[in-house]
Amino acid sequence: MQSLDPDLQAPPTALAARWAALRAEQPQLRARDAAAALGVSEGELVASQIGAGTARIGGDWSAILQAVEALGPVMALTRNESVVHEKTGTYLNVSAGSHVGLALGPDIDLRLFYTRWAHGFAVGGADHPKPSLQFFDAAGTAIHKIFLTEGSDRTAFAALVERFRHADQAPLLAPQEILRPAVLEDSEIDVGGFRAGWDAMEDTHQFFGLLKSHRLDRLQAMRLAGPQRADPVGREALRRVLTDAAETGAAIMVFVGNPGCLQIHTGPVHRLLDMGPWLNVLDPGFNLHLREDRIDSAWVVRKPTKDGVVTSLELFDIDGTLMAMLFGARKPGQPERADWRELVARVSTLGAA
Repeated sequence: MQSLDPDLQAPPTALAARWAALRAEQPQLRARDAAAALGVSEGELVASQIGAGTARIGGDWSAILQAVEALGPVMALTRNESVVHEKTGTYLNVSAGSHVGLALGPDIDLRLFYTRWAHGFAVGGADHPKPSLQFFDAAGTAIHKIFLTEGSDRTAFAALVERFRHADQAPLLAPQEILRPAVLEDSEIDVGGFRAGWDAMEDTHQFFGLLKSHRLDRLQAMRLAGPQRADPVGREALRRVLTDAAETGAAIMVFVGNPGCLQIHTGPVHRLLDMGPWLNVLDPGFNLHLREDRIDSAWVVRKPTKDGVVTSLELFDIDGTLMAMLFGARKPGQPERADWRELVARVSTLGAA
């Protein structure tokens, strides 16, 4: 049967033309919003520019990120539907691995889940005002982006692009549907076993395995854990914690991610600013942009570890997806900070809606 939408049958160059027309009407429109307006994924939109300032890159994703160290200071951006997390620094200590990797620098701190990485692009040449490397999943959804700064080495950027240039430079990305892992209904969960596994944890990283073994999603786990483990609090908890942290100078950790990448800020926050529905942290080296109107639930979460209980504030959006997690700044082997526990104690009194 012939498609009713001629654009579905159109060659890829038609998308590039549609985007050019949209840019002419709305020159400030970001690629993600332009893709939504045109009814395609952001990855498809970026791919449509191959040969016109954009090149497909590929190969070993960890090798590409290891090569980013040579670029010097860059801006790393990781986001989900509700939050954007931006950190400026140098990629250091990027571990090699085909499935899971790390970047462990004082500024760029990432957890990388390469099984979700499907497409990579270099956007803009070395003479572009803001060249970038952009990575997408099989559906064309952005996973991670790296933008050059004034201090970046553009010669090294050109060399990286040439080294990892993909043989396929067709201006096309065919998005694939990504199915969410199957989870059990609440009534099918061994709640007692789940809670016992929670109480037996010795490291917060064991939580992911606990969810997988009991076939729970994260929000479901919050609901079933019991209030001594996961306590629902008001949606204003995030604003309260960030405001109190800015006023007291408490060092915190802000985790924002998606299925392919988790990006972390460790340190204080200073300048908070509202812009429409967005609550922003605008600090040198760290920017956070969060759609406060998309917060559907907030939880104070307590997990046991060898170093004592570790407390987090976890936020979920209207789709039930994890938006962000906040912790007190700490390293393994250290107990939780007293000033962080004081901040959390204040929001624990906020009743959930």
